[in-house]
Amino acid sequence: MVRILRYFSNTFAGPVRDSGLRHLFSTMSHFKTSAKTLYFNTRDEVIKVRLDRVMCFEADANYCHVTFVNGARATLLTSLVNIETLINDYNNGSETVFVRIGKRYIVNSQYIFRINIPRQLLALADFDGGKVVELNVSKEALKNLKQLYTSK
Repeated sequence: MVRILRYFSNTFAGPVRDSGLRHLFSTMSHFKTSAKTLYFNTRDEVIKVRLDRVMCFEADANYCHVTFVNGARATLLTSLVNIETLINDYNNGSETVFVRIGKRYIVNSQYIFRINIPRQLLALADFDGGKVVELNVSKEALKNLKQLYTSK
């Protein structure tokens, strides 16, 4: 436990795979403990994001809201583009379960339940816990997503 606290108390004291990530954000530091966990460190708090427990990331100007499988939400002081870059970097270019949908969302494709183009609705569901999240997405983005699934 002491080792972990020392790791967080000194920005980038532990190993960082890509030195370019050190300067990616001016107000936040990102730490990687495994390919499935991200830590977002600010002056006041540390937010742990287990990627396998994330339903979606939602853009909100310079912020990003994370919705977890259990319904919990957290706000990160970073943009959706930066989240997308982190996910791609941590997957080493291999295929990821996260899909960018339009300008506003990155969703975990494992939780996609319904694509309703006329209603502009994307439903994400966790069938173990019964949590359903409905997102309003543009028709064009939903058409592209549907095409991605039906062309497989």
